[in-house]
Amino acid sequence: MEQFQLQGKAVRRAGGTRRQALTGVNASGNLEILVERVLADHECMVEVTTAVAGFRGTWDAVAQDFFTRASPGGLRFSINDGGARPDTVMLRLLQSVRLMEREP
Repeated sequence: MEQFQLQGKAVRRAGGTRRQALTGVNASGNLEILVERVLADHECMVEVTTAVAGFRGTWDAVAQDFFTRASPGGLRFSINDGGARPDTVMLRLLQSVRLMEREP
């Protein structure tokens, strides 16, 4: 099992007022993400827990692309990975931002 954090800078605060949201499912080839509005407006973080070791470089590339695309200021993303591909990771991250933008 591997655990690490990836830090990012945001241009703007993520929209909405929701405090937290959950998306995905921790299953083979997928992942679940808990997103929480707990950071400063210009910060964002992805915390990864994965059973698939040795892919930190790939995770970093996906996270940096996500930070640039979504600018999710103020949000911390806690990922429980079940072996998801990079495109699935990006999809789930973008879904979690969209959930945070919706009112509860």
